[in-house]
Amino acid sequence: MNRILLDPAELDDAGRARLADDRARHIREVLRLQPGDSLRIGLLEGPPGVARLVAVEPDRVELECRLDPETPPRPRIDLLLALPRPKVMKRLWAQLAALGVGRIILTRAAQVERAYFDTHWLQPEGYRPLLIEGLQQAGATRLPQVEIHRRFKPLIEDRIAADYADATRIAADPAATRRFRDLPDPLPGRALVAVGPEGGWTPFEWELLQAAGFIGVNAGPRILRTDTACIALLSLTRDRLE
Repeated sequence: MNRILLDPAELDDAGRARLADDRARHIREVLRLQPGDSLRIGLLEGPPGVARLVAVEPDRVELECRLDPETPPRPRIDLLLALPRPKVMKRLWAQLAALGVGRIILTRAAQVERAYFDTHWLQPEGYRPLLIEGLQQAGATRLPQVEIHRRFKPLIEDRIAADYADATRIAADPAATRRFRDLPDPLPGRALVAVGPEGGWTPFEWELLQAAGFIGVNAGPRILRTDTACIALLSLTRDRLE
């Protein structure tokens, strides 16, 4: 953990927090901090800050917290992802939060099995701890917003068209002639990156994406697994945004 994250309810009126979970164990056994030492903390969906360790006991620690005056903005990159296999999605949650994604939009596609939507890893109690794990690794505080859509066509024609009219919409396409270096530098506004299933988008799905303003971009000749493709494409897009 490179930043200990706190839920707002864990802070009392004096700005103190008492922890008795894995975060406390990390402070005691990994960081090996002693009373009086400082560490990086942050408020979930709020500002980062620093804390002074007030007390260390076998079953808990107590922190005196001081938060920055401003909350960081939400990341300017969003991800539209055809839902991968459950074990792949489980791996992706923490990585997406660490990379810095404002919104994760999961959708059905022709090459996505219906049973994937029944996984525990699509329930908030399944994915939220993994998102927090990724944020603590990256030292960030803004949780990605998560949306799950079982119908691809209404999502693209209605929701995406309305929410991303002014955003740069990028769809990974190994057959495209446009490369990331051909995109404007820097990209204006927000960016939405669409990553299809490992079997690829169907021609009908491509038509919907193109009608919604997505541009096909080639990230190289190699066919990547979903988790690898997400990390590569988000990193390349962030480079153009910044």
